[in-house]
Amino acid sequence: MSIKATISALALAALATTPAFHASAEPKGKDAEVTILVSSLTYSFPHFVFLQEQLEDEAGKLGKVKILRADGQLSAPKQIADIEAAIVQGVDGIIIAPADADALAPAVKAAIAAGVPVVTIDRPVNGVPEVLANVAADNVKGAERQGEAIAAQFPKGATIINLQGIPGDKTANDRNQGVHTVLDKQPDLYKFVSEQTARFSRDQGLSVTENILTGLADAPQVIVAANDDMALGAVQAVEARKLNGKIAIYGYDGSTDALKAVSDGSLAATVDQFPGKQGRVAVKTLVDFIREGTKPANSNILVEPVAITKANLAEAERIGTITK
Repeated sequence: MSIKATISALALAALATTPAFHASAEPKGKDAEVTILVSSLTYSFPHFVFLQEQLEDEAGKLGKVKILRADGQLSAPKQIADIEAAIVQGVDGIIIAPADADALAPAVKAAIAAGVPVVTIDRPVNGVPEVLANVAADNVKGAERQGEAIAAQFPKGATIINLQGIPGDKTANDRNQGVHTVLDKQPDLYKFVSEQTARFSRDQGLSVTENILTGLADAPQVIVAANDDMALGAVQAVEARKLNGKIAIYGYDGSTDALKAVSDGSLAATVDQFPGKQGRVAVKTLVDFIREGTKPANSNILVEPVAITKANLAEAERIGTITK
């Protein structure tokens, strides 16, 4: 049975003051006990909560796997401190969704140098090819599916607001690239009337959409967002202006709230990137290496997302979380 432990920054800092052995790079054996630090980007996003739950469930199935939770709180310094403490503690491996792909690189390198294998999840770190694996959704492909869903619903074209993620973030860049790859093939049909960041935030999705709508002479036909939280914020802004049913809104993540919104028509679609599958694959990949030295055939393990509409709602990974 997997042992779950939530480690606060203070607890990890305390661990850093306690001498301990560094994890060995040698295989520990098929049934060996394994301790893994999981540093999530943030537990304020439902995506990462579900990913963690599924990861821990898989750890329980593998047996004798202890998961130490660390909430990254969208902070690279927090994650760096957690990694440093975990190295001193002597964990066997680390799974991390980095808040900053560049800032986390030295800490990840230090962990690997200390004999602690690292798997990145949801997004990679830059310049560290020594990571055991990166397990993530193919965000370009996912956003292409998002763009294709827009084109299918609006074959004669549409005016579009594009709510983008955190500037400079690889996930945000990939999702922006994907939707443009599809829709820019027909620039006369699909016109982006406004593109602004809302930083993956529901509150900013609401406020940025309100500001954009105020500045436009005519309401757009489509709002496309790089995650569900921004899309759901846009839903609030659209409803406040009594524009329900006049603007089709597209999210990305396949969250429970988004699936409910697809079901009731508030969202036209979301993109399911199967975070539960990512979590399960990440922990199994790491445990297999720690116990038996087995490396994945490909260090870049990509899950291809699927656009979810009312028509294929049953295919969503989190469909069981919708309460009627």
